[in-house]
Formats: sequence, structure tokens, C-alpha cells
Amino acid sequence: MSKEVWNHKSKNTVPLKLPITHLKSVKRNTITHEFDPGSQAQIPPPQESDEHLSEASQLLRQGIQQQQAGELIAAMKSLQQSLVLFQAVKDLQKQAQVLSFLGLVSYSAGDYKNAISYSQQCMSLSEEASDLPLQMQALSHLGNAYRHLNDHHKAIEFLEKCLKITQQLQDKRSQVAALNNLGLVYKALGNFTQAIEYQQQSLEIVRELKDNWGEEQVLKNLGNAWYALDNYPKAIAYYEQCVILARSLKNVRSASQVLKNLGNACYALGDYTKAIKYYEERLQLAREIQDKRSEEQSLGSLGVACEALGDHHKAITYYEERLLLARTLKDRRSEEQALASLRVACYALGDYAKAMQYQQGTSPNS
Repeated sequence: MSKEVWNHKSKNTVPLKLPITHLKSVKRNTITHEFDPGSQAQIPPPQESDEHLSEASQLLRQGIQQQQAGELIAAMKSLQQSLVLFQAVKDLQKQAQVLSFLGLVSYSAGDYKNAISYSQQCMSLSEEASDLPLQMQALSHLGNAYRHLNDHHKAIEFLEKCLKITQQLQDKRSQVAALNNLGLVYKALGNFTQAIEYQQQSLEIVRELKDNWGEEQVLKNLGNAWYALDNYPKAIAYYEQCVILARSLKNVRSASQVLKNLGNACYALGDYTKAIKYYEERLQLAREIQDKRSEEQSLGSLGVACEALGDHHKAITYYEERLLLARTLKDRRSEEQALASLRVACYALGDYAKAMQYQQGTSPNS
């Protein structure tokens, strides 16, 4: 059986097929155990002449490739067909393998109850076959799914068992995932100190492996944990490292998210100039990838930071841009927020006539 790793890039693929019925991958900070795309996806055809076994293996390969391309409905269909055929020829190990992958696809789609069901079936078969790598994978999916269902104690139970197997197998890549995911559960429980302890261990191992994708994710999670503790200097230190990696990996959406957090952390410290720097970087990225929602948020944040510096004229410029964008997006809530911000900024400048125009919901330049 080939070694298993997580596939970082699969979370960022843009699906090209099934535009109407496509199951969208849910964005999260979990590191998932997935089959190595370089080896597991190339499952060799069986030596047996049994056509059921040959077709089942082909469907399994196809399902793995579809999952990696983000085509979750197609992957689910291929894997379910593969499972039926492996059941027909009574190949328990391959059944467990397919069930594990079905658990992963369900998890990726946010269907946590089915992820648990498939992973429990996988667990039963892999225990029977004494297949530790598959047990480790099933435990990981179970822990992650229970975390999203807010059953944190079950999540910890399964992820701790997963961690023990990763240590037993000396599988450092899987240790990174287990430690990171345990950290996420403890963060959800409000135990940030324990969360940081696990994720710090995860960071040390992922750096040893020189895995930039994994390191970027762990740095972001560490930044989030320190931010939750209101320790903004430490949060900023991790976020800044994360942004550098995200940019080097061309992971623009992740960089945009972390730049927002960086700006907010600097703002919380009263470093408004630095906050503006990060919000401007986020605005530039948002425009590059035509992410209108991030652009609208960035304009609002920039206006607030400029007001904090007493630069009401510049704040008004940003709020005006936000207002126009909110109207383009037909986002009534953001439009009302922009108008309210503009009224406050105009009052601060003593421009009561202009403030009254915003009060009536009209832009002076419109």
C-alpha cells in the first residue's frame, strides 16, 4: 500500500465540470489525509482476469482523479460504483480504501454525517485487516467531521488515536495533520493555550519536511489562535510569515484573507499606518483576482483606518468607492453602512450639507 499524504492544492482547484450540480468544497483550516496523487492515483490494474475487479480498480482511479480536480459529485458516483464491485468480489482491503476516500469526498463537500458513516465503515474493515495507515486516515476524517458538528470531545478522542498511529508509523506528514487538527478542536473549545501547543509542534515538523503548503496553513492557524487571545504582536508575527509563503505559492485567496487579519491586528494595536498598508495590499489583490466582496470590505476597512488617523478626506474617498461598489453588487446592507460612514466623516469635517445628502441616501457626485 502506498504512503498517504494530504493534497493541499485540491482545496484551491476551480472545478471545470458540472457547473449546476457541482458540490463545492467547503473552505476550512483542516489538513486532511489524502492519497498521494503521485502514486495512489496510479493504482496498477489487477493481475486477475476478473472483469469486476478490473472495472472496480478503474473506477477507484477515476474517483481519485475527479476528487483532486474538485469534481465531487462525479467522484462520489465513481467511488460508490467501485465499492459495489469490490463488495461483489469480496476484496475487503479495497473496500476499506474506497470507503476512506468516500469519507474524504463527503467531508470536502461539508456532508459531515456521511463522512462519519463512511469513515466508521472504513475503520471496521481496516481494523479487521490490521491496516494501520487506513485506520489513521479514517480516524482523521472522523475527528475532523465531529469538530464541524461541534462534538469536540469525540473529535479529540479520534484525533488523539490518529496521532498515536502517526507516531507509531513514524509518518511525519500525517503527524503534522493530526497535531494541526487537534489544535483546531482545542481552539473551538476556547482552550487557546493547548491549541497553540499542538500547532507549534505541527509547525516544527512541517518545517523539517520543507512542506511550504502545510507550513502556510499551520502559520495561519497559529496566527488565528494568538489573535483570539488578543496577543496581536504574536498574531502579526505568524501572519506576516504566512503572507510571504502564500504569495510565493501563488495562493492569492489565502494571502488576501491573512492580509485582512494583519490589518485588523495592527488596527487593534493602534498602528493605523501599518493597518492601512495591509488593507491596501489586500485591496490590490482583490482587484487582481476580481474578488468584489474582498474589494468592498477592504475599502471599508481603509476608510475606518484613515479616520482613525484623522484623515477624513481620504476616508471619504474610500467610502465613496465602497458605496459605488455596494450599489453595483446590489448589496443594500453594505450600501447603508457606507452611507452611514460617509455621514460621520462629513460631520467630522463640518460639511453638514454633504452629510445631509448622504442622510437622504444620495451621493453628491451622482
